[in-house]
Amino acid sequence: MPRPSSRISGITPSGKDGWEVHFAAMTRKQAGEPIIMLSVGDHDFDTPSETVEACVTAVRGGYHHYTQLPGIPKLREAMAKISTRATGVMTAHNNVIATPGGQAALYAAVQAVLDPGGHAIVIAPYYATYPGTFRAAGAGFTVVETAAEDGFQPRAETVRRALQPNTRAILINTPNNPTGAVYSRKCLEGLATICREHDLWLLSDEVYWTLGGGEHISPRALPGMAERTLVINSMSKSHGMTGWRIGWLTGPEDLITQLISLNLVTTYGLPDFASRAATEALENGYGIAEIAARYAARRTVWLDEMHGLNNVIVRGSEGGMYVMLDIRAVEPDCEKFAWALLESEKVAVMPGASFGEAAAGHIRISLTQPENILKEAASRLKRFVASYGDATKSRSA
Repeated sequence: MPRPSSRISGITPSGKDGWEVHFAAMTRKQAGEPIIMLSVGDHDFDTPSETVEACVTAVRGGYHHYTQLPGIPKLREAMAKISTRATGVMTAHNNVIATPGGQAALYAAVQAVLDPGGHAIVIAPYYATYPGTFRAAGAGFTVVETAAEDGFQPRAETVRRALQPNTRAILINTPNNPTGAVYSRKCLEGLATICREHDLWLLSDEVYWTLGGGEHISPRALPGMAERTLVINSMSKSHGMTGWRIGWLTGPEDLITQLISLNLVTTYGLPDFASRAATEALENGYGIAEIAARYAARRTVWLDEMHGLNNVIVRGSEGGMYVMLDIRAVEPDCEKFAWALLESEKVAVMPGASFGEAAAGHIRISLTQPENILKEAASRLKRFVASYGDATKSRSA
């Protein structure tokens, strides 16, 4: 076989992508083991029936053909209205481009603002695809770690120290995956000041904006930031549509217009019937309130279960679909802890190190199970922590 490009071979240079525990657990669950999956951010419930019926109607109505590259007009209008709500900035359809999911919106944003050899700053903990997305663009990046003791809030002075002459962008995610932290106004204002002073883009991944436990603030709404902020959004979490692959990018009109050319050579638009169902879901808010309430209740249940758990501390965890647990006093090696929990108690979690060194020594809990199963998983975790030293000795004997 001829040699593949360095572009694709360099996306995951280590050969590990951080999902090893999850994929092993999923394989075992599919083989029949009674494993509780708390390792992936995919809903345990179906897309709202109204959205499904809208899609069926569109399929039967003959909407099977190519669509406009930036998205059908009604979809872009609906996305613009949601962006106005989400960011607090008046948004028109020409500020929005539709993409196949939030990951494609992130990819578009990175391609739009970074040339090969350019540099970006990534706030950690971060979603696991961020490093590979920059590598795919031929760009370098510096990870700026946040502190668990600060609730994973980024500090502007730490970001300043990471700036390089070729820095072009900063990437943030709030509400955050994996920590559930919701960035404060003060923290975002500090980052915005850096962007204005150094003429940087701010890439803001806000796919969990409806699932926050506190006030969601988009940096796009801060003074002087609308013209330099690109907001990544998706219907996956807010509308229960993970498998539909509907996302969008919001930004300055001139940049969005140029990104249509990227859609031309990558996605060539979205399916028409899915676009029409997504439009109806956006216009009518199918599932938004119910999904947000469900995760808020689950977060409360899990946090209640964690009260009094010796040597385990909840960090961040104000929003999103996740709770981050600091297990360093039990086991500093979070990957070792996750594998042992899977073996001993058949509970699958994500090692925090999968999301950057800032989350090393932590595990991420996905609240993607009904409350009774979350309670059972919490009981297993508490039993595991209580006997961790004895359990690891018996496994090594």
